[in-house]
Formats: sequence, C-alpha cells, structure tokens
Amino acid sequence: MTEPIQRESLWRRWVVKPVVAQLAQGTTPAKIALAIAFGVTTGVFPLLGTTTVLALGVGVVLKLNQPVLQVFRELTYPLQLASILLFMRAGESLFGAEHVPLSIPMMMERFFASPGQFLAEFGMIGLYGVVVWLLLAPLLIGVVFFVSKPLVEKLAKRFNFARHDA
Repeated sequence: MTEPIQRESLWRRWVVKPVVAQLAQGTTPAKIALAIAFGVTTGVFPLLGTTTVLALGVGVVLKLNQPVLQVFRELTYPLQLASILLFMRAGESLFGAEHVPLSIPMMMERFFASPGQFLAEFGMIGLYGVVVWLLLAPLLIGVVFFVSKPLVEKLAKRFNFARHDA
C-alpha cells in the first residue's frame, strides 16, 4: 500500500518557500523583513492597477529583494480591496470634502466606460486616499518590519540559514 501524497499548503508555497529560497541565496532576515514590509505597504496602495509598478519602483530605488517584495504585494490584494474605500473615506474626513457615493464595482464600471470622465469625477477622492496612505505608510512599514523580522530570523535558524545582519 502506498501512502497518500500530502499536498503542500498555500501558506508554504506562497510565503515560506519564497522566503526560504531568498535566505538560501544569502539574503539577510532584516533585508527580507524590509521587503515584506514594503510589499505589504505598497500592496494596499489605494489605487487599483498601480501596485505592481509602485512596488517595482520602490524596490529598485531602495534595493529591496524583488521576489519577496512582489510576493507580499500580491498577497495583500484582498486587503487592498478592503481598504480602498477606507482610505478614501478617511481622506474625505481629513480634507473636509463632500461625501461621494462609492463602490468598487461602480467605480470600475465608470472607469472602463470613460477613463477621462472617471478621473474628473473621482480624481480628487483618489488623491485624498493616496494622502492618507502616505501618512499611514511609515507606520505600516514599521509595524510589519518589526513583526516579520523575528519570524524570518526564526525561519532562517530552522533551515540553518543564519546570517549576521550587516
């Protein structure tokens, strides 16, 4: 009798394996934690369709680990969808702007119908959301970095990839 084949969990495939692969190549836990922090933060940027380019640009400028950065940016997509309206509503409050009726499906429909008209109607509220994101981004980067660094260090020790951060 053969044993049943164990399927690899999505967590292991999408999170653990990419991090372990980068540790095996000599990337320090601190650099991986920084890439995770920027990946999560750029991943919740409040404008749909912009996070890949934003993360790529930030990663190139800051010399972050692109594979880890992009994996965590992609993993935060559900959080981005959940937070877009929160950023925009917070922006309305911050700037004292008039409340604009919003929903993701309605906004996508209007964008694809007429991008120019969409920008005229929703450009300012999008800008308000970006400002709120810019205000919160340093805090989010710090929190994610300080939470993920010990976890990555533990993973490095588990797989005998202990490195000294320089």
